[in-house]
Amino acid sequence: MKSSERPKFGNLQNLKVLNAGAVIAAPFVCELFAEQGADVIELESTMAPDMYRMYGDAWSVDRRNQRMMSLNIPSPEGKEILLQMVKWADVLVESSKGGTWAKWGLTDEVLWEANPALVILHISGFGNWGDPNYVRKASFDPIGQAFSGYSNLNGFPGCPPNVTKPFTGDFATALMGAWATLAAVIRARETGEGESIDCTQFESLVRIQGATLSDGINHGIQPMRIGNEDLVGACAGSQKCKDGYVQVAVGGAGPVRKLVEFLGFAEDEDFQPLGSYASITRAPGCKSLDDPLPPRAAKFRAALDAWCEERTVEEVNRTFSEMGIPVSPHMTYAMMLEDPHYQAREVFIDVYDEITGKDVKQVNMMPKFSKHPGQVVRGGAKYGADTEDIMEEFGYSPEEIELFYEKGVLKKGE
Repeated sequence: MKSSERPKFGNLQNLKVLNAGAVIAAPFVCELFAEQGADVIELESTMAPDMYRMYGDAWSVDRRNQRMMSLNIPSPEGKEILLQMVKWADVLVESSKGGTWAKWGLTDEVLWEANPALVILHISGFGNWGDPNYVRKASFDPIGQAFSGYSNLNGFPGCPPNVTKPFTGDFATALMGAWATLAAVIRARETGEGESIDCTQFESLVRIQGATLSDGINHGIQPMRIGNEDLVGACAGSQKCKDGYVQVAVGGAGPVRKLVEFLGFAEDEDFQPLGSYASITRAPGCKSLDDPLPPRAAKFRAALDAWCEERTVEEVNRTFSEMGIPVSPHMTYAMMLEDPHYQAREVFIDVYDEITGKDVKQVNMMPKFSKHPGQVVRGGAKYGADTEDIMEEFGYSPEEIELFYEKGVLKKGE
């Protein structure tokens, strides 16, 4: 596919992006841009295809709208080609261990010599600077979760820390990188001066720990792992029903009062005054789920558990929803496909996949834009599918392209 063949749509149709990352975090940044009309070129290594291809249908989703080119970036010819492309690009996104691109001779300063307004997003596990022993460490999603302390907050009492699924750290890092990149693009277009962004997996997860982190670093409170327990209320959170589970979130004076009255405790002295936000919470400083609950919490939990266990998921969800109590079934993928709200909002769409030659059901774009919506014009493409088109756009002749194939600077797909 040539750039001229791409339809114009979305809010980023004038953004040009080089995706030199692989697997999840860096390419997901670029995928979000591509959904909004950016011209995104993924540069897959000639040494090995992007590992994310092993996830099958997910490739069609998370590389949609992107053009695919193979390139041996660290080779002498590969660096020359990259620098020609950098002159065209607004953004370069890469993911590697800290210092990799500098080792290749592709420092930020070298890239800015080719394009002073270039925004460079470096994504790594531990960053491009800091303690040298960490900068060169390899990282995947579970490593970022462990080093950030995120996994130590998840799991069940007495059990090991739990790495949350799927790829929480990678996707959180991508979202951090995406907003930072667009902020830098705005500034670069105002001033002509580019930016280098050092976005790490572990810091992205540190950033989203909220009050838990604040209490820990200011007051020395390391919270116990509480499994599915509600963080605020004495309810289990995941409530067992006759045929499955619902999630109930008991918080705020209104919902608390409604449930207290609904469960028959309106006149109980343990629940006075009614509507107190803390009327059903665990005792302050509770260190273990084996600690006895306060009388009001024990009563409330027993009554809520019993009521839910005697009813179906549909009954509990309908009853609490009508009362204004935050509640949701724990959805399976089959339930999601049949749910009327999922259908009304078109959460899933069918997209033709050129790799399998079939339509692939995939998650739609979000958030949803009103005036300049994104589009899905293409699923994730085959390896090297657009290499020759892209190279011709950058002025290389068919003979030069063939020579690059012979040297291994480029690589043809299967």
